Formats: sequence, structure tokens, C-alpha cells
Amino acid sequence: MRAVVCNQLGSYRDLVVAERERPVAGPGQVLIRCAYASVSFAITLVVAGSYQRKSTPPFIPGSEVSGVVAATGEGVDEFAVGDRVVAIVREGAYADYVVADTPTIYRVPDDLALDLAVNVPLSFGTAHAGLITRAGLVADETLLVHGAAGALGMAAVQIGRMTGARVIATASTDAKCDAALVAGADHAINYATTGFRDPVKELTGGAGADVVFDPVGGDVLNESIRATAVEGRVVVAGFAGGTIPQVPANILLVKNISLLGLNFSEYFGWGVRDRSVEFAPRLKQSMALLLTAAAEGRLHPSIGHRSPLEDVVSAIDHIVERRAVGKVVLVIDDQAAA
Repeated sequence: MRAVVCNQLGSYRDLVVAERERPVAGPGQVLIRCAYASVSFAITLVVAGSYQRKSTPPFIPGSEVSGVVAATGEGVDEFAVGDRVVAIVREGAYADYVVADTPTIYRVPDDLALDLAVNVPLSFGTAHAGLITRAGLVADETLLVHGAAGALGMAAVQIGRMTGARVIATASTDAKCDAALVAGADHAINYATTGFRDPVKELTGGAGADVVFDPVGGDVLNESIRATAVEGRVVVAGFAGGTIPQVPANILLVKNISLLGLNFSEYFGWGVRDRSVEFAPRLKQSMALLLTAAAEGRLHPSIGHRSPLEDVVSAIDHIVERRAVGKVVLVIDDQAAA
């Protein structure tokens, strides 16, 4: 089979496409014929060896994949050959075939295309866990979403909107602000030209946001805390800005703010110990809700760029150079999705 291979830790530009032996499903596993795989900034960290979960070269990167079940291993009765699925895998998604463990495989509704389905588990799953499970967002609250034109940010905007919250989005260009508005934000702020603290205060009558979803970090998190309402909740979902901030704890105290960490990978087995089986019922329920909402048009997974498997480097360039609006997707096998 074809596969993208990382032969040594370092630059993603050194990734190559090569022939590799097709994997075999073991007990409790499923072999998936891959149709699409997602591309994210985390791939650059995995390939560089700086991600929290280490891979040993040579390995096939890629953690989110949609496709069709090609074979099942011993003891698998939840899935059958021909089922349309989307899965989270430790690695191996950038290939014609990948083996996945059943706790992190999710059935795709018939009315949802597989290229859209691959957008759901990590982006919408992370946003749902952060906003609903961790922060307890409810209707009529004000939600502030940073990085709102990226796949994760757009997912947070849409889940906020579906929940009935008033959504304020921030992005770095006017075009990205427009994309956030199309995704469902009530307001969009170009923080590169105006900042966002004062506009958020103005839009909320001086109160600030009830919930903040921040995958950016750095100075953005510090300003977010200042733009948060009394008894607000701030979800720390990543550090895409490249800097881990020092939090002004005095403001947390004065305003009774809850600062909530979100390591979504803990739920699907990438924590200090593998707890994927423990959290599987929660994730299965969450993914069923999200995939159904996408199939029914209540959520709208957005694909901003597609590349064939052979162009994986240019696909990652799209992320690194901040040209992506929505999800970047590798097209592995359109026929598998037919």
C-alpha cells in the first residue's frame, strides 16, 4: 500500500510517500480502507518529536481518518466489512489502509459524506468536550472563540451556536472574520487591527464573556482573562501561538474565574496511561451526537483545502503558513467513499 513515512524526526518537509506492507487487524481491531485523513498543526510536532505523544521512526503519521471497514479482527462484533466509519488512531492514517482499535471508531451516518465526517472527531470532539463537558456552556451565555477560522475554532463557533449561545469570534484577518461569521458567529473581531478586549467589553455591556475557548495561548490567554465576566470560565485548548502563558492568578481570584484545561487526547488514550476503554462510552455518545448533527445540517464541517496523499507536504504548508480556513484534508481514495 502507499503510505506517508517519517524516516527521521525533524522537518515535515522530509516526509516521503513509499510502499509499505498492509497492516492486519488484531483482536479488538478493525482494518479501514482509508478515504480521507485530516491535517493539523499537531502533525508538525509529531514529526519533529516535540509532541507529548512520541513516535519512533520510521512511522506513518496521521491520527484522524474516515473510510470503509475492510476487515475485522477477532472478537469484533460492533463493526462489519463495508461499514462507513471515522476513527482516531495513534498513527498510520496517512496510508491506503490503517488499523484502528474499536473504542475510538465511530459509525458515520449514511447522509454524511466521508470527507466531511473526517472533520468531526478531533475538531468538533475537542470543542464539544471543552465547551459542554468542561465549561458547561448553556443557551443565552456569551461565548468568545479565538482562532475562529481554523478547524477547531470553527467547530467551537458552531457548537456554541447550536447550544444557543451568543458567539463572538476573533481571527487575524478580515477574510477569516468573514469565515467565522459564515460559520455562525454573531460578531467577529479582527484582533490584529483592533485587539479584542475592548470590543468584547463593548459587545457585552462591560460584563465580558461568560465562556472563552482559547486554542491560541500566549498573550491571547492573558487578555482573554481580562475580557471574561465575573464567574466566567476559560477553556485552555492549546498553544497554537507558540507561547505558554504565565496566568495572572490575581484576576482569576478577583473575578472568580475558572481556568479549565482541556487535553482531549486523555479521553481517547493518549494520556499518561491509556484510558480509552474507560472513556469510550462518553466519546461514543458525543461522536454519535456530533455526527448526527452534521448529517442533519445542524453542524457544518468545513473543508478549506484538499490535497492528494502525494502532496502531504504542501497540505501541511497550508496549515503552517496560516492559509487554512476550515479543515485541511488529504484525499487518499475517493473510490473508498463511493
